[in-house]
Amino acid sequence: MIDINYSLSVNDFKEKMDLLWNLSGEKINRIVSEYDESQGAPVFTVDGKYATRGWTEWTHGFQFGSAVLQFDATGDTPFLDLAKRQIIDKMATHVSHTGVHDHGFNNLSTYGNLLRLMHEGKMEYNKWEAHFYELALKISGAVQAARWTVLPNGGFINSFNGPHSLFVDTIRSCRILMVSHMLGHTYHGEGDQKISLLQRAVQHIEATAKYSVYYGEGRDQYDLWGRTAHESIFNTNDGQFRCPNSQQGYTGFSTWTRGLAWAMLGFSEELEALELLETEQFASLGGIEKVTQMMLKGAKATCDFYIEQTPSCGITYWDTGAPNLHKLGDYLNRPADPFNDWEPVDSSAAAIGAQGLLRLGHYLKKKGQKAEGEKYWQAGLTVFHSLLQEPYLSTNMEHHGLLLHTIYHQPNGWDHVHKGSKIANGESCMWGDYHFRELAIYVQKIRNDDPYYQFTNCVKK
Repeated sequence: MIDINYSLSVNDFKEKMDLLWNLSGEKINRIVSEYDESQGAPVFTVDGKYATRGWTEWTHGFQFGSAVLQFDATGDTPFLDLAKRQIIDKMATHVSHTGVHDHGFNNLSTYGNLLRLMHEGKMEYNKWEAHFYELALKISGAVQAARWTVLPNGGFINSFNGPHSLFVDTIRSCRILMVSHMLGHTYHGEGDQKISLLQRAVQHIEATAKYSVYYGEGRDQYDLWGRTAHESIFNTNDGQFRCPNSQQGYTGFSTWTRGLAWAMLGFSEELEALELLETEQFASLGGIEKVTQMMLKGAKATCDFYIEQTPSCGITYWDTGAPNLHKLGDYLNRPADPFNDWEPVDSSAAAIGAQGLLRLGHYLKKKGQKAEGEKYWQAGLTVFHSLLQEPYLSTNMEHHGLLLHTIYHQPNGWDHVHKGSKIANGESCMWGDYHFRELAIYVQKIRNDDPYYQFTNCVKK
């Protein structure tokens, strides 16, 4: 389990984060000059150079959003200019894309971050430019909400696998529905039926909490507090849950750790968003207290599982049930080894999960639950501290990636295995690099006493 360092403070990271942002800027520019955009969105590196491979174009938002975060962190305006050009050139199709569950990734990372900077005063306010970003976010939320499977009590945003498929990752796309709702938008269906985007967001989160997360309550033989399933399968004829499954994890009865991390962060940041909404908006959803407790239970369970099932340094292996982990011996009580012969680590899961730990800790401390909040907060700082060290921080300027030792799709064998290695290591992915930067921005803003970083900052208060 994670050996939580209770002595760490956000003030301990300044020099390391200065290095991170220096490296980050160089790598963003290197991708611009060396990557062939005609190949599609860059996904992961092969021998240190970004390449493309995927089921959908879901990483442009991370690529262009990274330039926005670089400007936010450093004030270096060429990165803002670069981001705007890229977003105008490439992102319109992502706003109207009906075939994916990734709107909260792509469009909040780009349009959302630009609008946030405008409201925070870091960009010059322009009324029509703000309307442009708002319109993109409103439409994106409605398009995402339209990808809907009805259940006997609620429903969910179905994955690109089809209407039977609920992905745990999609909890983070609920952000786009929340933002669209907060901007005053509604989704209109057949016969001009007005459909609440808040309702769909909450119902999807409820479905995720009920079917994707386990609570040690005897659901099956593998029911542990906080374990997650990557995919939940339903009978679309009657809406009944059939079984857990996994696409990128080992099995439906083990925990793919990046999916776990998406849940940790998704629950925690949606908890923060609830505080900005009027309580009467939750009357048809059972009340805000019910919704809050559902999300809080999910956040605590998944964060606890991550702490318990991750090596002492806070960097996790790609799946907690990976078949060869036992060959590593007592791997949970020592730092992770990305160069082992048996199972890869996934530092991208650690970067995502660390932000979830920090947000849950911050939320609980605000609520007066200091001791419990401190555990999650310091666990998040412990993970961040490990990520800022080699071998995870990529200091080689020939390498396009910022965060090393990430995994995309271990079962499909998509990740690059270097000559002389038995497992994939030493490579980066676009979501890992983006969320490493987002984690650093989050900590930096806390340290500098800047406006608290959350996705709802793109909505004018």
